[in-house]
Amino acid sequence: MRDIKTADLVDDYEDKVRFCDATWQRFGRRASAYGPISTLKVFEDNALVKQTLSEPGEGRILVVDGGGSTRTALVGDVLAEIGRASGWAGIIVNGAIRDGEALDGMDFLVFSRGRSPIKSTKTAAGHRDLRVTFGQADFIPGQWVYMDADGVLISEHALF
Repeated sequence: MRDIKTADLVDDYEDKVRFCDATWQRFGRRASAYGPISTLKVFEDNALVKQTLSEPGEGRILVVDGGGSTRTALVGDVLAEIGRASGWAGIIVNGAIRDGEALDGMDFLVFSRGRSPIKSTKTAAGHRDLRVTFGQADFIPGQWVYMDADGVLISEHALF
Protein backbone atom coordinates (compact mmCIF):
# COMPACT_ATOMS: atom_id res chain seq x y z
CA MET A 1 0.00 0.00 0.00
CA ARG A 2 1.43 3.35 -0.98
CA ASP A 3 1.31 6.36 1.32
CA ILE A 4 -1.29 8.94 0.41
CA LYS A 5 -1.99 12.49 1.53
CA THR A 6 -5.64 13.42 1.87
CA ALA A 7 -4.79 17.07 1.14
CA ASP A 8 -3.39 16.02 -2.24
CA LEU A 9 -6.47 13.90 -2.90
CA VAL A 10 -8.70 16.91 -2.23
CA ASP A 11 -6.58 18.98 -4.63
CA ASP A 12 -6.79 16.34 -7.34
CA TYR A 13 -10.32 14.97 -6.79
CA GLU A 14 -12.23 17.70 -4.96
CA ASP A 15 -15.48 16.94 -6.79
CA LYS A 16 -15.20 13.19 -6.07
CA VAL A 17 -14.53 13.12 -2.31
CA ARG A 18 -16.53 13.82 0.83
CA PHE A 19 -14.88 14.94 4.08
CA CYS A 20 -15.74 13.38 7.44
CA ASP A 21 -15.97 16.39 9.73
CA ALA A 22 -14.82 14.74 12.96
CA THR A 23 -11.80 15.10 15.20
CA TRP A 24 -9.67 11.96 15.33
CA GLN A 25 -7.00 10.45 17.52
CA ARG A 26 -4.52 8.54 15.37
CA PHE A 27 -2.74 5.34 16.43
CA GLY A 28 -0.19 3.14 14.69
CA ARG A 29 3.01 3.50 12.70
CA ARG A 30 1.38 3.74 9.30
CA ALA A 31 1.11 7.27 7.97
CA SER A 32 -1.98 6.55 5.89
CA ALA A 33 -4.40 3.85 4.84
CA TYR A 34 -7.11 3.44 2.24
CA GLY A 35 -9.43 0.79 0.92
CA PRO A 36 -13.02 -0.27 0.38
CA ILE A 37 -15.37 0.36 3.28
CA SER A 38 -16.90 -2.34 5.45
CA THR A 39 -19.15 -1.14 8.28
CA LEU A 40 -20.42 -2.13 11.70
CA LYS A 41 -22.93 -0.39 13.94
CA VAL A 42 -22.48 -1.39 17.59
CA PHE A 43 -22.81 0.24 20.99
CA GLU A 44 -20.34 -0.53 23.78
CA ASP A 45 -20.06 -4.14 22.55
CA ASN A 46 -17.13 -5.39 20.49
CA ALA A 47 -17.86 -9.08 19.85
CA LEU A 48 -19.00 -8.31 16.29
CA VAL A 49 -15.86 -6.21 15.80
CA LYS A 50 -13.66 -9.17 16.75
CA GLN A 51 -15.66 -11.54 14.55
CA THR A 52 -15.36 -9.21 11.55
CA LEU A 53 -11.65 -8.50 12.00
CA SER A 54 -11.02 -12.26 12.16
CA GLU A 55 -12.28 -12.62 8.59
CA PRO A 56 -10.07 -11.90 5.54
CA GLY A 57 -9.83 -8.12 5.27
CA GLU A 58 -8.64 -8.04 1.65
CA GLY A 59 -7.33 -4.49 2.09
CA ARG A 60 -10.59 -3.07 3.40
CA ILE A 61 -11.04 -0.41 6.09
CA LEU A 62 -13.40 -1.37 8.91
CA VAL A 63 -15.58 1.59 9.90
CA VAL A 64 -17.11 0.97 13.33
CA ASP A 65 -19.94 3.31 14.35
CA GLY A 66 -19.99 3.01 18.12
CA GLY A 67 -22.36 5.94 18.51
CA GLY A 68 -19.47 8.16 19.56
CA SER A 69 -19.37 6.59 23.02
CA THR A 70 -16.04 6.87 24.82
CA ARG A 71 -17.30 5.07 27.93
CA THR A 72 -15.97 1.67 26.80
CA ALA A 73 -13.33 0.68 24.24
CA LEU A 74 -14.34 -1.12 21.05
CA VAL A 75 -10.81 -1.85 19.77
CA GLY A 76 -7.53 -2.53 21.55
CA ASP A 77 -4.16 -3.97 20.63
CA VAL A 78 -5.42 -7.57 20.46
CA LEU A 79 -8.25 -6.80 18.02
CA ALA A 80 -6.07 -4.47 15.96
CA GLU A 81 -3.45 -7.22 15.62
CA ILE A 82 -6.16 -9.68 14.55
CA GLY A 83 -7.25 -7.18 11.89
CA ARG A 84 -3.71 -6.49 10.69
CA ALA A 85 -2.91 -10.20 10.48
CA SER A 86 -6.18 -10.84 8.61
CA GLY A 87 -5.34 -8.30 5.92
CA TRP A 88 -7.42 -5.29 6.97
CA ALA A 89 -5.86 -1.95 5.92
CA GLY A 90 -7.09 0.01 8.95
CA ILE A 91 -9.91 0.76 11.37
CA ILE A 92 -11.97 3.89 12.00
CA VAL A 93 -13.85 3.86 15.32
CA ASN A 94 -16.59 6.36 16.07
CA GLY A 95 -16.00 5.55 19.71
CA ALA A 96 -13.10 4.65 21.96
CA ILE A 97 -10.01 2.46 21.77
CA ARG A 98 -7.72 1.17 24.52
CA ASP A 99 -4.05 0.13 24.63
CA GLY A 100 -3.07 3.28 22.71
CA GLU A 101 0.66 2.93 23.33
CA ALA A 102 0.66 -0.66 22.07
CA LEU A 103 -1.35 0.42 19.01
CA ASP A 104 1.25 3.11 18.29
CA GLY A 105 3.89 0.40 17.93
CA MET A 106 1.92 -1.56 15.32
CA ASP A 107 2.35 -1.43 11.54
CA PHE A 108 -1.32 -0.53 11.20
CA LEU A 109 -3.54 2.56 11.36
CA VAL A 110 -6.45 3.09 13.76
CA PHE A 111 -8.48 6.28 14.16
CA SER A 112 -10.80 6.80 17.11
CA ARG A 113 -12.81 9.54 18.77
CA GLY A 114 -11.24 8.87 22.16
CA ARG A 115 -9.73 6.41 24.61
CA SER A 116 -11.03 4.35 27.50
CA PRO A 117 -9.44 1.62 29.60
CA ILE A 118 -12.84 -0.03 30.13
CA LYS A 119 -13.70 -3.26 28.26
CA SER A 120 -16.89 -3.43 26.25
CA THR A 121 -19.56 -6.08 26.59
CA LYS A 122 -19.41 -9.15 24.35
CA THR A 123 -22.95 -10.04 23.29
CA ALA A 124 -22.43 -9.62 19.51
CA ALA A 125 -25.23 -7.07 19.38
CA GLY A 126 -25.04 -4.84 16.33
CA HIS A 127 -25.45 -4.61 12.59
CA ARG A 128 -23.09 -5.22 9.72
CA ASP A 129 -22.58 -3.76 6.25
CA LEU A 130 -25.10 -0.95 6.36
CA ARG A 131 -24.75 2.79 5.78
CA VAL A 132 -23.47 4.55 8.89
CA THR A 133 -23.33 8.30 9.33
CA PHE A 134 -21.16 10.41 11.61
CA GLY A 135 -19.05 13.53 11.19
CA GLN A 136 -21.61 14.69 8.60
CA ALA A 137 -20.49 11.91 6.26
CA ASP A 138 -22.05 8.68 5.05
CA PHE A 139 -19.89 5.55 5.07
CA ILE A 140 -21.35 3.09 2.58
CA PRO A 141 -20.04 -0.46 2.23
CA GLY A 142 -18.08 -0.87 -0.99
CA GLN A 143 -17.25 2.82 -1.32
CA TRP A 144 -13.66 3.89 -0.57
CA VAL A 145 -12.13 5.65 2.42
CA TYR A 146 -8.77 7.42 2.62
CA MET A 147 -7.24 8.39 5.97
CA ASP A 148 -4.12 10.19 7.18
CA ALA A 149 -3.14 12.70 9.87
CA ASP A 150 -5.19 15.41 8.13
CA GLY A 151 -8.44 13.46 8.24
CA VAL A 152 -10.81 11.08 6.53
CA LEU A 153 -12.16 11.26 2.97
CA ILE A 154 -14.79 9.08 1.30
CA SER A 155 -15.21 8.42 -2.41
CA GLU A 156 -17.80 6.40 -4.33
CA HIS A 157 -15.01 4.65 -6.25
CA ALA A 158 -11.26 4.07 -5.98
CA LEU A 159 -9.42 7.26 -6.89
CA PHE A 160 -6.35 5.51 -8.35
